[in-house]
Amino acid sequence: MNKDLTIGDPKKVLWKFCLPLFGSIIFQQLYNIADSFVAGKFIGEDALAAVGNSYEITLIFIAFAFGCNIGCSVIVAKLFGAKDTKNLKTAVSTALISSAVLCAVLMLVGILCSGLMLEAIRTPKKLLPASKLYLDIYILGLPFVFFYNMSTGIFSALGDSKTPFYFLAASSTANIAVDILFVKGFHMGVSGVAWATFLCQGVSCVLAVTFVFRRMAAFRTKEKVPVFSWSILRDFAKIAIPSILQQSFVSVGNILIQSIINGYGAGTIAGYASAIKLNNLVITSFTTLGNGMSNFAAQNLGAGLKERIRQGFRGGLYMVWTISAPIVFAYLVFGRALVHVFIHAPSVQALDTGIMFLRIVAPFYFVISVKLIADGVLRGAGRMVPFMIGTFSDLILRVVLAFIFSKMFGSVGIWCAWPVGWFIGAVLSFAFYRAFMKSDK
Repeated sequence: MNKDLTIGDPKKVLWKFCLPLFGSIIFQQLYNIADSFVAGKFIGEDALAAVGNSYEITLIFIAFAFGCNIGCSVIVAKLFGAKDTKNLKTAVSTALISSAVLCAVLMLVGILCSGLMLEAIRTPKKLLPASKLYLDIYILGLPFVFFYNMSTGIFSALGDSKTPFYFLAASSTANIAVDILFVKGFHMGVSGVAWATFLCQGVSCVLAVTFVFRRMAAFRTKEKVPVFSWSILRDFAKIAIPSILQQSFVSVGNILIQSIINGYGAGTIAGYASAIKLNNLVITSFTTLGNGMSNFAAQNLGAGLKERIRQGFRGGLYMVWTISAPIVFAYLVFGRALVHVFIHAPSVQALDTGIMFLRIVAPFYFVISVKLIADGVLRGAGRMVPFMIGTFSDLILRVVLAFIFSKMFGSVGIWCAWPVGWFIGAVLSFAFYRAFMKSDK
């Protein structure tokens, strides 16, 4: 059901809207966690390292899908808040068409350059065949990734966070079962992990797109609605391109960091692969809650209700800090057991790497959550320049410090770069949020 985020208590409205989004991203992350779990438990440590190594490159493709999701979501949310049904429908079709073209280009580049990308991040030779196999299959499923993300962005813009949650809950649960069936039952190895994800993402994508078309058909207009608009495409691009650049640079930064990690051997790669999955589960969840904040801000700006955003921001902070507390406790106290979930009989190096990463990074989830909620407001308001400044400051610091600290302290130094970058980025993003709220626009 569509939900107007411009009425009701802002804090309660945001909680009700964002909690299904949080549940959705948990299930979304289960796709990758399931891949790592099955690879590590039923194939071996090298397979886990291969999947984790490929994952850093898949994040580049996800960055493009995520950027399109945000661009479409913000534009549609503003039009929905302004009750402009005609342009809303045109915005949806324009975003879908342009995203399809972008997806086709990325698939071509990915198919031709997957091996080169893996070699560029210094993938160990013994991991290269399995890493390339996993990556190639993933690239074939890019249309599912793109159109599913676009569909969830449209649902969120309309205030509906429950429909994508239902799709993901079913498909993610199925993915775990199919992963195990393909790997343990059919003995397909790493390819089984990849094909299981391909199949389950495909099903959820088809369902989501079908429901989007039905939802659009329910909006009645007196005149014929254009299928494509260059002016709407420009508005879409103004939000999408900075979001793509932000996510792409984050992914490139992660790849540069991965290239440093790859120099420490398969044990460190496997330990990092398990810990980074747990970390990304949290960061991606908070980013999704930030996206919810973007939809909330965009709808209220479209309706001319800027002051509601301040109340929503406070509610968003309370929400992410409430979620952070048990996660930080679990990662600090049960880190060893959580790393064991991904690796059967892990080496000492792999286990120590995963535990150390979690102990250094987890306490700073309270800091990065402030940045991501503030970023959500900036995106929803179309303030993309300050949004990118805060993000790039965080990223550049993390990459540079990872190189410097690794020379000084070994692999432990790499993990220490995360908190420093997060803190600086959070300070900047919060300052930009305050400046926006004090402005007249």
